[in-house]
Amino acid sequence: MNGLGEAVRFLLTGGERHDVTQAATLLDGLRPDYVVADKAYDSDELRQTIRKAKGRPVIPSRKGSRKRRYDKSLYTLRNEIERFFNRLKHCRRIATRYDKTDSSFFGFLTFAATLLHCK
Repeated sequence: MNGLGEAVRFLLTGGERHDVTQAATLLDGLRPDYVVADKAYDSDELRQTIRKAKGRPVIPSRKGSRKRRYDKSLYTLRNEIERFFNRLKHCRRIATRYDKTDSSFFGFLTFAATLLHCK
């Protein structure tokens, strides 16, 4: 998502796959000022990817790992991301995954995100 709460990219993965495995792919070619993510995205590899793109990671440390500093005021923007996904899930077709193929699900996901952007 960009700073205006609009989706920039989507990428489908299997339900058993962790999202952090695709974070670098989603950031490829982008030049973010900062990347806001929750504790699940706390990894040295992702932080290096963000810094190579000239961005600043705003990711708190996971419990049990070394403490890292992050901008807590910027981290509050993560709420925008959560609210966006909540609005997407109001579309029953997305929340229940009625579509049989990835391409039709991805198409409707893009359509729903576009409608949310127009509101």
